[in-house]
Amino acid sequence: METSALFAALDLTPDLISGGTLAVHSPVDGAEIARVTETAAADMPAVIARSQAAFRAWRQVPAPRRGELVRLLGEELRAAKDALGALVTLEAGKIASEGLGEVQEMIDICDFAVGLSRQLYGLTIASERPGHRMMETWHPMGPCAVITAFNFPVAVWSWNTALALVCGDPVIWKPSEKTPLTALATMNIFARALARFGDAPEGLAQLVIGGPGVGEALVTSRDVAIVSATGSTRMGRAVGPKVAERFGRSILELGGNNAMIVAPSADLDMAVRAIVFSAVGTAGQRCTSLRRLIAHNSIRAELVERLTKAYGTLPIGDPRHATTLVGPLIDHGARDRMLAALEQARAEGGTVHGGRTVTEGVPQGGAYVSPALAEMPGQTAVVREETFAPILYVMGYETLDEAIALQNDVPQGLSSCIFTLNLREAETFLSAVGSDCGIANVNIGPSGAEIGGAFGGEKETGGGRESGSDAWKAYMRRATNTVNYSAALPLAQGVKFDI
Repeated sequence: METSALFAALDLTPDLISGGTLAVHSPVDGAEIARVTETAAADMPAVIARSQAAFRAWRQVPAPRRGELVRLLGEELRAAKDALGALVTLEAGKIASEGLGEVQEMIDICDFAVGLSRQLYGLTIASERPGHRMMETWHPMGPCAVITAFNFPVAVWSWNTALALVCGDPVIWKPSEKTPLTALATMNIFARALARFGDAPEGLAQLVIGGPGVGEALVTSRDVAIVSATGSTRMGRAVGPKVAERFGRSILELGGNNAMIVAPSADLDMAVRAIVFSAVGTAGQRCTSLRRLIAHNSIRAELVERLTKAYGTLPIGDPRHATTLVGPLIDHGARDRMLAALEQARAEGGTVHGGRTVTEGVPQGGAYVSPALAEMPGQTAVVREETFAPILYVMGYETLDEAIALQNDVPQGLSSCIFTLNLREAETFLSAVGSDCGIANVNIGPSGAEIGGAFGGEKETGGGRESGSDAWKAYMRRATNTVNYSAALPLAQGVKFDI
């Protein structure tokens, strides 16, 4: 689909994509595709005030009715899937199937949230006092700021927004400055759902585009109850303390330095397929991308040989073409950081396969690179860092304890996996002495999480959880209630206080 037709299909009218101060470049070829208007920092108090007013109305709407809006959003996303997926490819550089997959993820979380709207359960708790009942209830929390990154420009918004809306919270979205068009298009899709819904309060979901001043306003405002921020650990270190200082609630989804352990018993055919997708999918720009391969010394050489051969056959090029498996990095700065990391790997004793700039057979102007394998003598300084690019560091091990220690000995704790057919090894990896990550898999890679499970990690990954399971609790406040239906007034713990 031509760019102009794509924009028209998503209601990206000239007033939205021209005349602004923020230039938007496609990573496909580096071309400028739009200039959008940024939100002035001076406008943020009014944005937040609208969100507060929406909260006062929306929290009174029954949760199943709130779920109806999310159901309609899911329907509109289904209708717009092809166009929005194509825009993800154009603006973020993902291959076509991944662009479509990201929109499918939005649809899936809407389905999840619709069911959730009738399942915001609280416990009934046994009371030690006769004639008393204890229970817990869950209530809307307040406006939720959602700060998203370029690599999943729309899915992360949906994880947060679908849950926040059924929980009774309005949303203010600040997308990456590199991907504002997908955000504008998503808000147009949401507007269609709102029109069908009919009676939602103004300001229920708002979009703000801009730099640090806009983000600072969301992070520091006492009227923004929740700040969900996805990005680098550096960003989290700035956001987390500021939200905590005002006793707000933060949901942080930060860096990942994800590992796979490949045991002697592993099905190597499966492992190779999983490694290649996990390491090079989205050009290595997922927070769950595979970055460290810890292979048993008995199979390490064979595994590297097979991977090197597989890497050599990967089609690299225009992500809009169906045959492409590796698209561009987001920009030339990302390519420069990748090349610098590979130079550091060599300086630390590594042997690098691939990792070169690609200029032939690809659109000119984009930052195309061949994925890299770096055989390392150990877990050196560069291996412990997260470079947002298709670099896979390979190390060996002898014992499972050694492999698990290597995996856990990094600052990040997002995703992890082991390939083994040994039940004891698999269960050990999943146990309290195994992986220290928020996601731990057996015989699948670390990326490509489903929305049914809570998504997030520990340590410098931030500790937040989004998407499935009981992640909804982060968007609500809990109240413990005691009801006395007796004619007496006994005190807990046997305390006597007679007057």
